Amino acid sequence: MSAARRVAALAVAAVVLLTGCGSGTQVRDFLEDTYRQTSSDGDTATYSSPDPVGTTTAAIADAVRPAERQADGGNEYLRYDDDIVIVSPATDGSTVRVEDLDGRYRGGFFAFLGPGFRPGSPAGAGGDGGPGDGK
Repeated sequence: MSAARRVAALAVAAVVLLTGCGSGTQVRDFLEDTYRQTSSDGDTATYSSPDPVGTTTAAIADAVRPAERQADGGNEYLRYDDDIVIVSPATDGSTVRVEDLDGRYRGGFFAFLGPGFRPGSPAGAGGDGGPGDGK
């Protein structure tokens, strides 16, 4: 095999690997296999975890690496390519909600969480505006 073909094969393998990392389908499959689903409505599903927020969030993030992770007011947020996962406290552990990013996220609802949660902004980007950008 020529050097050019080896490089091309490695590039294709890298793209396939990166495409699978952090995908919404993988996180949804993990949630379905790990937690008890309590409700669903369209592209949104809610699950129950017996563990507290921090433990639950860490388990999800360890199983399927998110593109961005933030915490606010007792809730933890994990952003994936096509989904956002919100882990909230509950009396018997925590509630895990997964939503498609086409909904509230695209409209700027999660902009208060920072750069990785601004619509159209990749994780870690500083945004185009100053304070209050995206609000």
